[in-house]
Amino acid sequence: MSDLISAVSDLLDVPGLAPLGPGPRSSVTSEAALNEQLDDIFAQHGKPPKAELISSLVMLWHDHLDASHSISQSEYNPDGSLVHAIMHRREPDYSNAKYWWRSTGDHVCFPDLAEAVAPLVEGESELADQILGGGYWDAFGFTDAVSRGIREPEDSERHQLLKQIQRSETDVVLAHLAS
Repeated sequence: MSDLISAVSDLLDVPGLAPLGPGPRSSVTSEAALNEQLDDIFAQHGKPPKAELISSLVMLWHDHLDASHSISQSEYNPDGSLVHAIMHRREPDYSNAKYWWRSTGDHVCFPDLAEAVAPLVEGESELADQILGGGYWDAFGFTDAVSRGIREPEDSERHQLLKQIQRSETDVVLAHLAS
């Protein structure tokens, strides 16, 4: 599976981090090209059981929120709710994102996410307390942090940090979906 994760991760490596909001950025790949690339990756590495949600996550990273939403909303399980919640946070529709976080519950990838994000928030005690209170990933806290951070200038340290955390979230969720 690590070859699959690596191949899909390569699709996420575009100039600049995904915005906290909907985008779009000029550096993203078209939906059609992404679908073709994902089909090639799945043909080469085997189509994993959660291929649709992997596609949804990739579409989301490339600012194709409608395509991501169409996929994630049809997956009635914690993984689908997880990707669906992230998509609504990006929209931004924070109350709807929180609805889907409640449907997600205490997701199995949250401990890995907390571990991945902890080094990013060292020295940022307020943000660390908000999103990693008690050492656990708090998806609601991160949604609240994004709702405030999106109003800050995009070049501010806080805004950039939130985008880095969002990238870590994407990487951890991808690893989970591909496992």
